[in-house]
Amino acid sequence: QVQVVESGGGLVQPGGSLRLTCAASGNIFSIYAMNWYRQAPGYQRELVASIYKNGSTNYADSVKGRFTISRDSRKTTVVYLQMNSLKPEDTAVYYCNADKAVTLTTTGDYWGQGTQVTVSS
Repeated sequence: QVQVVESGGGLVQPGGSLRLTCAASGNIFSIYAMNWYRQAPGYQRELVASIYKNGSTNYADSVKGRFTISRDSRKTTVVYLQMNSLKPEDTAVYYCNADKAVTLTTTGDYWGQGTQVTVSS
């Protein structure tokens, strides 16, 4: 069974930084992409950043130049989201998604429980 766990959320002042970590586990052979989504109260869940199996990345316009997604150099199923110059509008629950995770018996999409990020003075 694939599990996805996020960590690193918290309260930060505007202009500050946080780093989120996402770890996928469960005898995974490969993952097509690992994605960070976020959902603020009253808003739909939105895609923030993606890192693909080939290492390419993609970002929402609202976070370009401020957020960086990366993969652990030793564990390809661990990814990070470095968030700099945070704004109050970045406040949301951040979710990690493992897209098309392949194991011996299954291929599927898996989600973590989410981690709260609050940007406030």
